[in-house]
Amino acid sequence: MSMKLHPVILCGGSGTRLWPMSREHYPKQLLRLVGEDSLLQATLRRLQGLQPGEGFALADPLLISNEAHRFLVAEQMRQAGLDGAGIILEPVGRNTAPAVTLAAEQVVREADDGLLLVMPADHVIADRAAFHRAVCQGLPFAAAGKMVTFGIVPTHAETGYGYIKRGQALGGEAHGIERFVEKPDADTAAEFVSSGDYLWNSGMFLFRASAWLEAIAEYRPDIARQGKAAMDGLSRDLDFIRVDAQAFARCPSDSIDYAVMEQVTSLHPEARHQGVVIPLDAGWSDVGSWQSLWEVGDKNAQGNVVAGDVYLHDTQDSLVLAERRVVATIGLRDMVVIETPDAVLVADKAAAQDVKQVVGRLKDDARQEAVSHRRVYRPWGSYEGIDVGERFQVKRIVVAPGARLSLQMHHHRAEHWIVVRGTARVTRGEEQFLLSENQSTYIPLGTTHRLENPGTIPLEIIEVQSGSYLGEDDIVRLDDQYGRD
Repeated sequence: MSMKLHPVILCGGSGTRLWPMSREHYPKQLLRLVGEDSLLQATLRRLQGLQPGEGFALADPLLISNEAHRFLVAEQMRQAGLDGAGIILEPVGRNTAPAVTLAAEQVVREADDGLLLVMPADHVIADRAAFHRAVCQGLPFAAAGKMVTFGIVPTHAETGYGYIKRGQALGGEAHGIERFVEKPDADTAAEFVSSGDYLWNSGMFLFRASAWLEAIAEYRPDIARQGKAAMDGLSRDLDFIRVDAQAFARCPSDSIDYAVMEQVTSLHPEARHQGVVIPLDAGWSDVGSWQSLWEVGDKNAQGNVVAGDVYLHDTQDSLVLAERRVVATIGLRDMVVIETPDAVLVADKAAAQDVKQVVGRLKDDARQEAVSHRRVYRPWGSYEGIDVGERFQVKRIVVAPGARLSLQMHHHRAEHWIVVRGTARVTRGEEQFLLSENQSTYIPLGTTHRLENPGTIPLEIIEVQSGSYLGEDDIVRLDDQYGRD
């Protein structure tokens, strides 16, 4: 009987270093930064063509997602043609070790055991075939109970990554793990790279689900205990797997490296599950900064990476991305210019990591630009703020074909709806009627209402809200097919 290989995609994280494109409510793994796919979709497609070989079979992916992103993740999977994948929802973020514990518990309960191929959803790997070869090299070690990680063959002395020192040769390209090293200074990083003994820590892992549960129970029994309790209280919600929120909230936060992998190196020969590192030379990047996005991007003759409506003059080795407006640059060298509808970032490329400091200040000032874009995605479609003033705001609402908003009412605002594309089915109190393009209606304050799209093309309306309070929390949902309160 074949042992199943379960890809586990970690979809958490906020990607603050890629602000203003990445926001807390729409993080970098959902963005199309390299190519036509989002980073999440590219991670899922990376599995296509993977043939584990005799004795192994590839299973459907299992995603660990922040609950707030559940509909966005599900929609991106649908677009990628991967409706069969499972999604476990984390009610709160607790780092990677608890997330993998949930995945391991799920696999052991449903499949009796199997291998977990753990991958962050926000990495770039250019050479898919090399990635497949590395995974296949690690399979027999993982099947034997060892804890496998993939070390990136370094291309330069990078201070932004942790390193893994290779230990004893185990056959082929595999080595034992002598030790993990925190992010070094520049001189130490140069020594590591010149020695040839060190690899970058990729954050990708391969091990048996049962081996992980045994290891986490040995080294972090508190995480193991709360992870099991969270899965004991699981429930199904639409296509999602919900865990017991209170149990998971009590789970400590820790990474895979700290919780387990650093305990299974050759410095701890008594460890039951020994660590193995497989070198990976596949054009890898964690896209952790605007600098790294420039490095993996397609450059023009002047070394610039450009997207959108951009005009360059005397500009070299820069990253210039425009989402909505025309962006023109003159006389720039090694710069980052990022334009979005509600924010613009201009930074020296070498200092682009410091954008997280700006995001921290925005959060301290309770600025909405730190957490969400002007366009906000919902399971039924999206809405986008167009204008706002005293006692009014204007939104553009797009409802997907066949979708509908909740049956709801507002205590503090009235709404005017104008259809600009498609057909709307409107529920207003006891009435129900259709509106076509250029028709409009009025929803008085306190009136029960619902908007639906019965057609086959997206429905677009302009909504004008007026009233004493216009916040999104002034919604009383009476009926909602998406299970929201």
